[in-house]
Amino acid sequence: MAASESGTRAESGFTVSRPARADARRNFDALLDAAREVFAADGAGASLEGIARRAAVNIATLYRNFPTRQHLFEAVYLDEVEALALMAAELDSLEPWDALESWLRQFVSYATTKKAIYDAIAHRADMFVTGRDMIHAAGRPLLERAQGAGAARADVTFDDVLFLVNGVSGASFVQEAQQDRVLAMALDGIKAHK
Repeated sequence: MAASESGTRAESGFTVSRPARADARRNFDALLDAAREVFAADGAGASLEGIARRAAVNIATLYRNFPTRQHLFEAVYLDEVEALALMAAELDSLEPWDALESWLRQFVSYATTKKAIYDAIAHRADMFVTGRDMIHAAGRPLLERAQGAGAARADVTFDDVLFLVNGVSGASFVQEAQQDRVLAMALDGIKAHK
């Protein structure tokens, strides 16, 4: 996603700059996808060679796009935040609860990736503040819309929701199906029951 796709991202000063050429952009995106998966599975110390292999590119392509491991960490983090912001804008056609639930499920992926690389990018407080602000600007209206429709509990705040979903994403589950069940229970706690 290009920085020009959202004024919020461009104004923040934190964006992921993708290459202009289509083939280079495909490699860049494949590297981000692979890094996200590998970091979530293996942590921040994961092999860069393994990331390049998973992306089906050579290690030189990885270093051409991300000169240091730190550049890759930051790009993965920013790409996740940008994806959350963009997704929120695309959910208007869904029913209020469905939109909120879809966004929160994507948030779990973001939180899992952030947990894996947090220590490596924790020194970038300005980037985290901007990322947090973008997440709130994207997700809070979804909660408010669901609350306005009577689909989400009126007594929860967006911060409550983030704490709850962060708790689910931070747990060490035995299998993905278990995480899905626990997340469904957490979402049920946010949902208004008539």
